[in-house]
Amino acid sequence: MNPLPLNGIRVLDFGRYIAGPYCAALLAEYGADVIRIEKRSGSEDRYTAPITPQGEGGLFMQMNRNKRCLTLDPMSEGGREVVRRLVATADVVVANLPAPALAQMGLDDDALRAVKPDIILTTSSAFGAQGPMSSYVGFDGVGQAMSGAVYMTGEPGQPYRAAINWVDFGTALHCALGTLVALMERSQSGRGQKIEGSLLGTALSLNNSSLIEQAIAAPNRVPTGNRGQTAAPVDIYRTKDGWVLCQVVGQPLYKRWVQLMGEPEWLTDPRFKDDEARGLHGVLISERMSRWCAERSNDEAIRALGEAKIPCGPVLSPQQALDHPQTAALGFYQPVDYPGLPKPAPISAVPLRMTVTQGGIRHRAPTLGEHTDEILAELGYDAAAIAALRESKVV
Repeated sequence: MNPLPLNGIRVLDFGRYIAGPYCAALLAEYGADVIRIEKRSGSEDRYTAPITPQGEGGLFMQMNRNKRCLTLDPMSEGGREVVRRLVATADVVVANLPAPALAQMGLDDDALRAVKPDIILTTSSAFGAQGPMSSYVGFDGVGQAMSGAVYMTGEPGQPYRAAINWVDFGTALHCALGTLVALMERSQSGRGQKIEGSLLGTALSLNNSSLIEQAIAAPNRVPTGNRGQTAAPVDIYRTKDGWVLCQVVGQPLYKRWVQLMGEPEWLTDPRFKDDEARGLHGVLISERMSRWCAERSNDEAIRALGEAKIPCGPVLSPQQALDHPQTAALGFYQPVDYPGLPKPAPISAVPLRMTVTQGGIRHRAPTLGEHTDEILAELGYDAAAIAALRESKVV
């Protein structure tokens, strides 16, 4: 088995929830030694939507696989010394915390560089480092809301945010990419650097095409539920026993869909001449698709659409998503045990296949402070010094 490409890289994870921790988890998946630094009582993201008797949640299990855990009060005098020693051994510090908090903890760029000149600091915030809202805090939803995405989701008069945290995960992915680029740069120049991501920046970037359209053509679009506006049919349709999503974009797909529907005259109908025209007449096209779906079961509709090479998929509940044979075929969910769980948790590895450097889940998320003594010993603390840190409630 080939060694993972980030073996020998040490990452200090001061992050919370998703944007910071998932960035660090991606690095851990490819071999980095990631140390999660956590409050002595356990940080709040450990206990979101609990699934164990101790209170750990599914989010924590996903974000912190392959990591070690050190409990620490970094604001105490002894804690600051532990942070200094940690930084001296580290290559990367990940912290999705506000700038004032970073400074208070000695994790701002200048403080880190005084200890380790070539350190890489990867940070993210809600709104970015500049502007009138830069000092505010926020979660994934603020990025969704301020990017135009929430406005366009749902029905007129009732906007909806997405249930999954796509802004947080997108920020984590961007930050992980930036960290890898910084590591490559450092390997050539010896220089470290600071990387800054933001939830709003991610959301604006992912919704950029819609904002470009508005800036140039000013269509002033309003939400239309699940029905698409720039092509058709694009919608979610009821079948005899469920729902299916279908997306037809581009002339080749439209031709195949027309053939499946048995409406050859629609190929020459000027109302449906291109995607834009079909989007404008999306209600009519969706009505035809609705009638077709209503005559079939979910499996029948998916099979017919799939065989016609038309993009489609069933609308699945979370349990159905777990049980679907295509989910199993991908093999990204790995059963991972954890103290107190009644059965192993299905935790997703990075959803990539790599022929040489395939990452994976090597061990479960850590229990609270599981590796504190081990990490402190690596930093040069002997048993008496570790006991003193515990006695003074530094760790």
